[in-house]
Amino acid sequence: MDMQKEWYLEYEIAKNRPGLLGDVSSILGMLGINIVTINGVDDLRRGMLLTTDDDDKIEVVRNVIQKMDKITITRLRPPTMLDRLAVRHGRYIERDSEEKRTFRFVRDELGLLVDFMAEILKREGHQLIGIRGMPRVGKTESMIAASVSANKRWTFLSSTLLRQTVRNSLAVDEMSADHVYLIDGIVSTMRATEQHHSLLREVMGYSAAKIIEHPDIFVRESEYQLSDFHYIIELRHHPDEEITYELINNRGFDHFDMT
Repeated sequence: MDMQKEWYLEYEIAKNRPGLLGDVSSILGMLGINIVTINGVDDLRRGMLLTTDDDDKIEVVRNVIQKMDKITITRLRPPTMLDRLAVRHGRYIERDSEEKRTFRFVRDELGLLVDFMAEILKREGHQLIGIRGMPRVGKTESMIAASVSANKRWTFLSSTLLRQTVRNSLAVDEMSADHVYLIDGIVSTMRATEQHHSLLREVMGYSAAKIIEHPDIFVRESEYQLSDFHYIIELRHHPDEEITYELINNRGFDHFDMT
């Protein structure tokens, strides 16, 4: 028996009409292709996760739908992480057109952001995520929620969530691959001791996930580069909000509201 393989089908609707979804579903059904999940994706787009044991059937679907009026295939491929999230949440994550590792969210999309980070954290090995955003936008809360969602233990190396935290050592049970290490890039580079810096360098070498708030300050004040990050996340209160560290640059750490 052939293995079932997953595919992602997304099509754009030029003009919606009653029965259009039924027509597409009927084509898939006649070919014995299973629809696992279906959802609207952005305006006038529909996404489907499919399974089939025969790749040739996918080409038949492509050819048939291309001959249908009113709809155009926009994606037909094995599903990526972003495809799965698009079907689950009904929209695609905004991605920087030039810097492909940068993804943008607003505070109303915290559920999507947590899901996105959790999918990354489920991967094995070294994963380095940076998260930019102004105070009280939900950065730290999202990091913790994503760790929980990924079924990973989380440990603060540095933070200002409740009070300033600067760790100089870790317990034995805090040093494992199933941990997510949460780091405040400002606290770790501008307020910490050499003991903390030594611990930070050690943890950065672990085969485990790390999430760093304020990655730009972290890079500016350390030996690390933005190119070391696998993903950069930007979280804003609203789409036009500017993320700036002007208060730090002009008046120093004490004048920046870190909470």
